[in-house]
Amino acid sequence: MSNSANPIQSSWLEFDKESGFTLENIPFGIFKTANKDARAATRIGDKVIDLSVLADFGYFDEIEMFDTNSLHQNTLNNFIALGKTCTSKVRFRIADLFSVHNSELKLNQKVLEFSIHDIEEVEMLMPISVGDYTDFYSSIEHATNVGIMFRDPANALFPNWKHLPVGYHGRSSSIVVSGTPIHRPYGQTKLESVVSPEYGPSRSMDFELEMAFVTGKKTNLGDQISVDDAKDHIFGLLIFNDLSARDIQKWEYVPLGPFLGKNFGSVISPWIVTLDALKPFWVDGPKQEPEVLPYLKTGRNGNLNIDLEVYLQAENEAPFMMAHSNMKYLYWNMAQQLAHHTVNGCNVNVGDLYASGTISGPTPDSYGSMLELCWKGTKPIKLPNGTERRFIEDNDTIIMKAYAKNEHYCISFGEVTTKILPAKI
Repeated sequence: MSNSANPIQSSWLEFDKESGFTLENIPFGIFKTANKDARAATRIGDKVIDLSVLADFGYFDEIEMFDTNSLHQNTLNNFIALGKTCTSKVRFRIADLFSVHNSELKLNQKVLEFSIHDIEEVEMLMPISVGDYTDFYSSIEHATNVGIMFRDPANALFPNWKHLPVGYHGRSSSIVVSGTPIHRPYGQTKLESVVSPEYGPSRSMDFELEMAFVTGKKTNLGDQISVDDAKDHIFGLLIFNDLSARDIQKWEYVPLGPFLGKNFGSVISPWIVTLDALKPFWVDGPKQEPEVLPYLKTGRNGNLNIDLEVYLQAENEAPFMMAHSNMKYLYWNMAQQLAHHTVNGCNVNVGDLYASGTISGPTPDSYGSMLELCWKGTKPIKLPNGTERRFIEDNDTIIMKAYAKNEHYCISFGEVTTKILPAKI
């Protein structure tokens, strides 16, 4: 079954087609219930499908070289490591089982009873064990805005920015799944009006609207991944909220870059959407000038047209949309990021995570951080309840959503929800 051959697939399972979790999607995640341990799942509408049950009843037996034990694990790493030849067949088999033209699963009430759960009845977990994590800085709009705010507006970008995808190695241990609350961090900050720094909770909590990709192949030390081969090494994508303590970050980042202002918590969505599902959504990226070096040259359709939304929900209030951006704005695309990451021979592993950096668009309502939306606190956002925000306050919740949509269907990434708790005493 192919997305391109059959762009609208009907299912015997009733669900809201507007949810973005249709048979064209079939993402992968990890979940658990009150009486059963973590295992692999997919999502159709608001139903979570236990893939380990389908495997136990033989529904994947026709797929050669498929180790179904990978569906019984508490991460997707072993499943992803099977390779796209196998995982793509699993994905298409799932879509076929739930197709209106196939009744082999539909008629097996015992399997349906054990395998299908309402989304409200399950707990979604970290989909992967993240070994290494890299955060890029690939949006020219974001980099320019930050440069204007903190440096010389006439020279907002550093000289290297248009020649290579800037990035840094982050902390994987503090990456958590959506719904995990994050405490306001402590650190050193220094106001411009005082001589010495002080220690205490951050006053400038921020989000960063990002997407991240997961590598699905292991390479050896010394190997390079070319831009032409990069897509073969990328399993899928998820939403990434890279929380930032701007005041801590500003004081500490010279000369080595981000540290405590960034590593206290980053939050990902629980569903990994595969590149297979995203095939119809490749588009051209921005024109790159000056011309990049040969190892970074990509052809057409290097970016993904994925809409991104950010909401702020004050305590006991309805969510308020603050920004609407799109992944297509990225100056440096995923293939260039991965190629540059490995051009020095850096080895990568299955389950490694690579975040895009803040994704900002060309207009103020498409900026991907409060730092930009409120322009360093000088232009506060007014919420519907009459209060204002310059940065995130205690007990605020940040909600990010992502979806790719064409004339036929929508592919949803779900959402990332992060509540900011007061600093621990």
